Amino acid sequence: MNIAYIASEVVPFAKTGGLADVAGALPIALSSLNCNVKVFMPKYYSVDENKFDLQFLKEFKETSIRAGGFTHAVNYYKGYLLNSNVEIYFIDYPNFFHRHLLYTNDYDEDVRFILFSKAVIELIQRLKWKPDVINCNDWQTGLIPLLIKDNYSWDTLFHKTKFVFTIHNIGYQGKFSKGSLINAEIEGKYFYPGGPVEFHNDVNFLKAGIYFSEIINTVSETYAKELLTKEYGHGMEGILNQRKDDLFGIVNGVDYNVWNPENDKFIPYNYSIESLHIKQQNKEALLKYFNLPYTPDIPVIGIISRLAIQKGFDIISEAMSDLIKLNAQYIILGSGEPKYEDMFRSLNYNFPHKFGTYFGYNNELSHLIEAGSDMFLMPSNYEPCGLNQIYSLKYGTVPIVRKTGGLADTVHDWHEYSHIGDDSGNGFSFNDYTGYALFTSVKRALYIYQNKQLWRKIQINGMSAEYSWNNAAKKYKKLYKLAMEK
Repeated sequence: MNIAYIASEVVPFAKTGGLADVAGALPIALSSLNCNVKVFMPKYYSVDENKFDLQFLKEFKETSIRAGGFTHAVNYYKGYLLNSNVEIYFIDYPNFFHRHLLYTNDYDEDVRFILFSKAVIELIQRLKWKPDVINCNDWQTGLIPLLIKDNYSWDTLFHKTKFVFTIHNIGYQGKFSKGSLINAEIEGKYFYPGGPVEFHNDVNFLKAGIYFSEIINTVSETYAKELLTKEYGHGMEGILNQRKDDLFGIVNGVDYNVWNPENDKFIPYNYSIESLHIKQQNKEALLKYFNLPYTPDIPVIGIISRLAIQKGFDIISEAMSDLIKLNAQYIILGSGEPKYEDMFRSLNYNFPHKFGTYFGYNNELSHLIEAGSDMFLMPSNYEPCGLNQIYSLKYGTVPIVRKTGGLADTVHDWHEYSHIGDDSGNGFSFNDYTGYALFTSVKRALYIYQNKQLWRKIQINGMSAEYSWNNAAKKYKKLYKLAMEK
C-alpha cells in the first residue's frame, strides 16, 4: 500500500503543535506495517540541509509551479524521518517558507500553501510514484484532493488514488477571499452559497478537504463526535453531519522511546511499575529545582501548557482562591496570555512555598515535571487529543482533566468507574466547564491520595495503558483500506 502523507510541519524538522508529532511518528509506524510511506512538507528556514543530511534533487531543479498568477521556480530536497528509512521530501521556495513563523497573517498566506500543494502533486508526478491513498492534514493541505480531482484529473497516475483528510484542530480552517480560487487556478463553479469550498462568502480550505476526501478522521473518538455539534464544530458541523458515516476518530499515539520513565534520559531516577517508589526521588528533585520544600505526603500538581483559555486557564483562575487553600503544591511550565502569566507570577511571589513557575519552553524540565508530579492538571475547554495526559499515565502521574475530546477517551474517572463496580479508573475528570467543577475534582484526587493503596492502584492502571503509535497505525491502515474501497 503506497501512502503519501502530506503535512505542513513534521518533527524534528519544524513544530508548532501536535500535528508535527503525529507526522513525525505515524509514518514510521505505518512503515512497520508494510506500508510504503512518503512524507511531504515545506522546507522552512529551520530545516538545515546539512544538519539533517538532506539530498538536493538536482534532476527536478527549478520546477515551474504556477500559483497566485505567477510561475515560481521550486526546488526539492529528500531526507529520512528520524531513525528510519521513511523518505521525507521538502518543497523549497525561500520566498514563501523562509519567514519568521511557520504560519503567518501575511497577505499571501493562501498562495504559500497553494504553491506547497501543487509542488507536492507535481513532485509525485515526477517521481512516477502512484499513491493508493493521500493522507492530507489540516487546512494547509485542504485543496489537494480538489486540485487532483480537477486541475490534475488528466493524469492517470492519480485515477485510483483515494483521500483521507485528518483534522487535528478544527478551529484553524484556512479562510480566504474568493480570489484564492483564482490563485489556485480552480474553476469558479465550486464557489456558491453552501458549496464545497464556500463558507460565509470566503474560500475555506478545510471545508474543501472535508468535501473532496473519501474519508475524514480526527485525533480522538470523542472529538469526532464533538465536531458534529454546534459547540465544537466551528461552523463545519453541517458538512460533517452530511459526511458522518465517513468520519472517524483515532487517538494519537505517543513515542514510548522518548516518554517512558524506565528509559527517560531527562529524569534523574528511572522507574517502572515494579519500582514505583523511586518516583518520590524525582519529586524531591523537582521541588529542589524550584526551591520548594519537600514533604512526601503533600502532593505536587503539575501543569505543562500554553496559558490560554482553550487550555482551561479561565476556570483555573476562577478556582484559584480555593485551590490555594488545599494542601498541595503547584508546578507550572508554559507561556501564553499575559494575564495568566501575571497571575502565576503573583502566586509564585505571594506563596513561594506552594508555587513553582517557569515561563517558556523547556523540554528537559517537562520530563522532570511528568516524573516528579503526583498529579497532572489539564482542564481544557476543548482538546482534540492531548498528549500530556497520556504521558502522565505512563509516568504514574494521575491526570485530572475535563471530560472532552481525547481527554475523555484516555482518562477514566476513578469514582465514576468504581461506582459501577469497575476498578480500572486511572484519573479524575469532570464535565461542567466551571471553576467549581475543577476544584471539586482536585479535592477528590487529594482525598484519594491519602489512601496509598488506592492511589497506587490508580497509578498502575494508568501505567499499564497502551497508547503506542503501533496501535494507532493499525487503525489508520484500516481507514486507508476503507478509503480504497470507496
